Amino acid sequence: MKTILRISAVLYLLTLGSILVDTASADPQNFSPRDVFELEWATDPQMSPDGRTIAYARRFMDIMTDRSKSDIWLLDRKTGRHRPVTQDGDSSSPRWSPDGDRLLFLSGTDNGSQIFVRWMDSGDTVQLTRLLQSPSSLSWSPRGDTIAFSMRVPVKKEDFIKLPEKPEGAEWAPKAKVIDDLIYRRDGSGYVEPGFQHIFVLPAEGGTPRQVTHGDYDHGSTISWTGDQKGLVFSANRHEDRLKTPNNSELFELELSNGELRQWTDRFGPDLSPVVSPDGHLIAYLGVDDKFQGYQPIRLYVLDRRSGESRLISGALDRAVSSPLWKSDGSGLFVSFNDEGNGKIAFISLDGEITRLAENLGGTSLGRPYSSGSFSVSQSGDIAYTWAETQAPADIAVSAGGQTVRSTHLNEDLLGHKELAQVEEIWVTSSYDQRRIQGWIAKPPGFDPSKTYPLILEIHGGPFANYGDRWSTEVQLFAAAGYVVLYMNPRGSTSYGEEFGNLIHHNYPGQDYDDLMSGIDAMVELGYVDPEQLFVTGGSGGGVLTAWIVGKTDRFAAAVSAKPVINWYSFALTADSYNFFYRYWFPGPPWEHAAHYMERSPLSLVGNVSTPTMLLTGEADYRTPISETEQYYQALKLREVDTAMVRIPEASHGIAGRPSHLISKVLHILAWFERYRK
Repeated sequence: MKTILRISAVLYLLTLGSILVDTASADPQNFSPRDVFELEWATDPQMSPDGRTIAYARRFMDIMTDRSKSDIWLLDRKTGRHRPVTQDGDSSSPRWSPDGDRLLFLSGTDNGSQIFVRWMDSGDTVQLTRLLQSPSSLSWSPRGDTIAFSMRVPVKKEDFIKLPEKPEGAEWAPKAKVIDDLIYRRDGSGYVEPGFQHIFVLPAEGGTPRQVTHGDYDHGSTISWTGDQKGLVFSANRHEDRLKTPNNSELFELELSNGELRQWTDRFGPDLSPVVSPDGHLIAYLGVDDKFQGYQPIRLYVLDRRSGESRLISGALDRAVSSPLWKSDGSGLFVSFNDEGNGKIAFISLDGEITRLAENLGGTSLGRPYSSGSFSVSQSGDIAYTWAETQAPADIAVSAGGQTVRSTHLNEDLLGHKELAQVEEIWVTSSYDQRRIQGWIAKPPGFDPSKTYPLILEIHGGPFANYGDRWSTEVQLFAAAGYVVLYMNPRGSTSYGEEFGNLIHHNYPGQDYDDLMSGIDAMVELGYVDPEQLFVTGGSGGGVLTAWIVGKTDRFAAAVSAKPVINWYSFALTADSYNFFYRYWFPGPPWEHAAHYMERSPLSLVGNVSTPTMLLTGEADYRTPISETEQYYQALKLREVDTAMVRIPEASHGIAGRPSHLISKVLHILAWFERYRK
């Protein structure tokens, strides 16, 4: 407890003259910031082939290192026995061998992440690799005697210049960085070291990995074996203009005996996530004909390896699908998708018939209630998946025989005795065009409808993403501080179909503003929200809309715009994925469409702003660089609007990636709002 108190004390923030208290920890029965360190959640559930055992990664927070960590656990469906496989806090990606006698996984060592295998009958565990780079995309061969994986292979570039020889013992300045690559930095990983992702094969009993793909291309985010075990199927963008067309990937099949490469697809657009059918004749994959739209729902296709012909089989579902897995008899595939803010699992037959099997997939996005989650399937068709709900992070659930059973309650010891915010669904009519817009209301503990409460409008990023009826640490902390919280899926959000998602194509921000204001109007009409105590916040795309809102209206008492884009012109030329944004979010490069870029920039409305507005961004954010925040902060200062800039050291765009950063983010937002709360 003393350690927790010391760390909590470190998190008290700069108050700019305000008197700060931990508003969410006043009542020990409420969820509090220090409880963040005690949260656990399940990820990557893998059902054994016989359906008896589920291996999954159990994540938790380490208060001493301020990091989330992960161990592999096993859950016996018959006995309910629950036990760990690893206890190092650095293990992930469990994968069963085809007959279920072994479990493959990744685990950290002194030399980085390595591949391990556990024999299930004896519990013996062996380290198979001693690689110099981190492996990923583990895939067993059909006979279980070989493992395929992908790994980055560094490429050494010659020095641009040669400095004079440094005297022994001299301390010179760091070398200059010479950058000539189109993609030179990525959010979350920093400046890119030269290299490419390649596929390797490795004997299942260990040995020397063999690199089987070559060239200056990235390969193998998903690797699938052919049924005869002679080849590998994967996705790659091997086009000469691949950096200018990052979405234009194709399916390839590699003959392992001679390295011969066969290209299966050739349309413009992404073709990815291939999985070979049990009989080896078909390849199911995801893709879309690229139209340079902001939102393009990914579809499910099946390709016949004998004829080379492909056909769409998910055309009857106007939703983006993901994670295709073949049924053991080859009659169709299991997929996941989001519908009206809820994760679903369905079976799609080869003739396109869709059967919904499970819902509430998600729960692994800890901070805010984004879509997430994963699933796996046994040979008999039982489904293990991450269960999402508003009262706890992800647990393991099993869907079998038309029934769903929640198999774990990882946070019952932490949350079972606490009073949490209750979340209810709301639908409102947009004032712009009378479309129905979905949202959710989180009510503070001890809610009394006869009283009035301050309200926080929390806006999701993306903008092509969705919130839903899922756990949110940030929403729970806001509610525990006494706020009603409204979060919505305005136009442009996913899980409502292609037409709804593209209502903001080249029109963002736009009428999504009207959707959000209609939500506020509906909340005020309910009678328990104080119209004089309205607050607004959001991150990334939600930060954009927050800055847009305060430039359009003064109805909010205060605002916090987290990691926003303020000037689309500068963003398009400083973001890490600048080769993507100018083609999909805008009609062309900024110098050819300057008026369009500025028309949608919150900076164009800064002259209207009177709302006290805080900016909050990670200093290592390469997605919405902190220069965007600095522009807005300085503009507001010049206009003498109350403002503050909060810079999170070492934080990337995932600003709440570390537990203390998540807590700090929430407390900064609450502290700012408390300054202007009546």
